[in-house]
Amino acid sequence: MDVNRNLPQLLGEARNWFDQALLAAMGETDGGAPPVSPTQLQLFAVLDEDGTTVSELARRMGVTRQTAHQAVHSLVAAGLLEQARHPTSARQRLIRRTPEGARAHGRALLVLERLEQELADRIGRETVDALRAALEMPWGDPPATR
Repeated sequence: MDVNRNLPQLLGEARNWFDQALLAAMGETDGGAPPVSPTQLQLFAVLDEDGTTVSELARRMGVTRQTAHQAVHSLVAAGLLEQARHPTSARQRLIRRTPEGARAHGRALLVLERLEQELADRIGRETVDALRAALEMPWGDPPATR
């Protein structure tokens, strides 16, 4: 084990632990459902209930608009998302969950709750609560590098 891993690497590994477990659990519960990628999982996590534009999804995910659009397109094809008219812009569309997408999202939230409990069983509830508290603190804008 490399003891010199930096915090972003550790956070990435932690995220990967949750993503892999969530993908596996969703595959077990959604027998005939098409497989979902980590990018598609992330898109679901940042989607507003009333819908979100592709540009805003890309910004929230930290990916290009093209990457977000590809994820949206595949989830629309799978019947989990739909495009709707934007109330104030004829040029933009809102991306939102379909009823099936909302059901899948609800199942994913339950799985994540169970995973957090599993993590607490492994490393201790106090540790998980401290980690959550640290991550929920406002960090401010990223510092400028010289």
